[in-house]
Amino acid sequence: MLRSQSTRKLKRQWGTERHSTPLSIFHDKPSTRKMAYGGLAIIMTIGFWIAYVISTIIKEYFKGPITYQFVMESLGYLLIVTLLTFSALMYLIARQGALQRFSKHVRIPRADIDRYLEKNQPKVTVLIPSYDEEPEVVRKTLLSAALQEYPHIRIVLLLDDAPYPKDPAASDRLNATRQLVKEINDLFAAPRQLFESKLTEYLSELESSSHIRPEITKELAEHYAWAADWLDQLVNKEEIGDHVGEFFADEVVGGLSSELRLVYKALLASYNEKVSIPVNRISQLYKRLTWIFNTELDIFERKKFASLSHEPNKAMNLNSYIGLMGRTFDQVETPDGPILVPATEIQNGRNITFPDSEFVLTLDADSILRPGYCLRLVYFLQQPDNVRVAVVQTPYSSFRGAATRIERIAGATTDIQHILHQGMTYYNATFWVGANAIIRKSALEQISETEWVGNFEIRRYIQDRTVIEDTESSVDLAKHDWTLINYPERLSYSATPPDFGSLIVQRRRWANGGLIILPKLWSLVRNRKKQGNTVSKTEILIRVNYLASISWASFGLLFMLAYPIDGRLLSPLVIFAALPYFLAMSSDLKYCNYKRSDVFRIYGFNLILLPVNLAGVLTSIQQALSAQKIPFARTPKIKDRTVSPMLYVISPHLIIGISLVILWRGIMLENWGNAAFAAFNVITATWAVVEFIGIKNSVVDVWLGIKNWLYVPVKKKQKDQEKEHAQSLDWQAILYHGDAGMRLSNNASNQSTLTTLTPHVEEKEVVHS
Repeated sequence: MLRSQSTRKLKRQWGTERHSTPLSIFHDKPSTRKMAYGGLAIIMTIGFWIAYVISTIIKEYFKGPITYQFVMESLGYLLIVTLLTFSALMYLIARQGALQRFSKHVRIPRADIDRYLEKNQPKVTVLIPSYDEEPEVVRKTLLSAALQEYPHIRIVLLLDDAPYPKDPAASDRLNATRQLVKEINDLFAAPRQLFESKLTEYLSELESSSHIRPEITKELAEHYAWAADWLDQLVNKEEIGDHVGEFFADEVVGGLSSELRLVYKALLASYNEKVSIPVNRISQLYKRLTWIFNTELDIFERKKFASLSHEPNKAMNLNSYIGLMGRTFDQVETPDGPILVPATEIQNGRNITFPDSEFVLTLDADSILRPGYCLRLVYFLQQPDNVRVAVVQTPYSSFRGAATRIERIAGATTDIQHILHQGMTYYNATFWVGANAIIRKSALEQISETEWVGNFEIRRYIQDRTVIEDTESSVDLAKHDWTLINYPERLSYSATPPDFGSLIVQRRRWANGGLIILPKLWSLVRNRKKQGNTVSKTEILIRVNYLASISWASFGLLFMLAYPIDGRLLSPLVIFAALPYFLAMSSDLKYCNYKRSDVFRIYGFNLILLPVNLAGVLTSIQQALSAQKIPFARTPKIKDRTVSPMLYVISPHLIIGISLVILWRGIMLENWGNAAFAAFNVITATWAVVEFIGIKNSVVDVWLGIKNWLYVPVKKKQKDQEKEHAQSLDWQAILYHGDAGMRLSNNASNQSTLTTLTPHVEEKEVVHS
């Protein structure tokens, strides 16, 4: 298959993947032996921990007089070992749950789904929040959503960039992103009109005649061949700049093309063999072609409206639009910008109506869906046993064929997490992973909160207290007796940070917020008890570990790295308790087509991310004490390298230096346990710094950090500021608001102000018709 190649590519590093073949959609059914080993690993972990406590800690207390220092060291070390062992145990338990689910999963035949959706077609609205994304990234996401084979689907791009940027480059990028919606609508117009007309012709013939012509099967086959050729032409026009582009072309567009061509061959074979296909199946196959191309795309920018929240986070971007769905508004011009007022009279062409739907599909602007995602997950939600399922998702997998070593290892951790999330569903401990999900809108309405800011109603369906809004909303839904499910297939994919700088932004955000959400678990337990439902201990333990493990693991590892533990507390039993965890992870890496030895690379990877995780945890504690929201930090996903903050570049080198000191001290005191652990940390951390950060990049980032630290911007004089303020006086706001208008104008640049003044009134436009 010929494809145009982009001239701009990332330089591939040594030691990365040369292939871009993704993991299979279906999980292999685990063998009985593998499941037995998984159960044995759980027993061994618990057994070795108990043996350590008895043979080392308790034994030392009975041996004779002990000092206060030893008591404190032993209690602290035991606490750390216990918490780390607990996290390892939760990994093994979740993994075992995943194996159980994989062994029982049976894929629903496509004919059964088509038969159901022919008569039951709940509407779906796809919401794609986007902020400062590259147009080519958003385009792939939009197309993957547009190619979902679903009867009624509406896609809305929620642009959250400043609507009128002064920077020419930002303005060009924003306009290019806006143009994508029209381009894709125009792209799908021809096949949509063609197959709608063919379906109409077929239905007319079906009504006028009691039987179907044998040739109808051949004609239908030709329609499928035409659709496959159209998709092939789309692939040929794609610019394949990286492994993400290859996945989109080969697995999304090319995968759908291959599936349609298989249907073409099957229909043609049935025609040649003179076998009559049932009329209802012919009808379903005709409708399938219209489902593929019958897509409506729209765009919405909340920051164009002064009546909507401008909180700088993804949650409020989604909330702003969800709060408008199913309602009709009038647009009223004010000095602060347009506002949306509930319509008192419906007038065609003058109101703005936001269509409603039963389900909402949230999709990050850098994520890609396989064509069957929406079809299968909505069918799952519509089953009678799933009426209390609020969220169904497929935890995203990584794109294979990464050009950098750090992206490859970060992708490995992503694929491991996919398995663990599948296991969490087995114990009813699912957390919504915000990159993609289909959500029952009625469930969101049940957990929604309403507040008034000025004269404007603000609705919160998804909590925005923390930057991990999906995690907190998961607990809110569970409190109201809703269930969340991870569908046991790989149907969604998301980009992984390609360099250390962008990875810092992502992992620092992930580490922030868990401690704040943790108290909600206790109210979850109380609510379940009031409803007469019990919460299993396993569910509670898995949820606690998910929310808090990054905190105790970070502080615990820091303590073990920096503090020379008394040799009497060290024992091989600690290593034996951790060994099942590492063996299980190496097995999972092999299962995901990585190397077993990558388990050591992941350890070093986590070592250099220790300062990042600690910063996220400390920020979470700061937020809990100050009750102030932390701004959402978007993960940069660009082709050029993201500069790392100097602190996070220097910290891994400090970890190596501290470990060297502990190694030298352990050798001098013949404390061989400490020496061995320190030596292992030196080797893995040094390897991680060289391979994942790079010596050259470290020098450059430190130099830029020092330069920015020494640079002091020149402040404008007070007279100049007063002069500029007088020139920027907003007379419209004063006449509209009165004296308050002056104060509002002065505070227009404040992010906490809800109604933000818009500088270019003449550029405002209605974004819906």
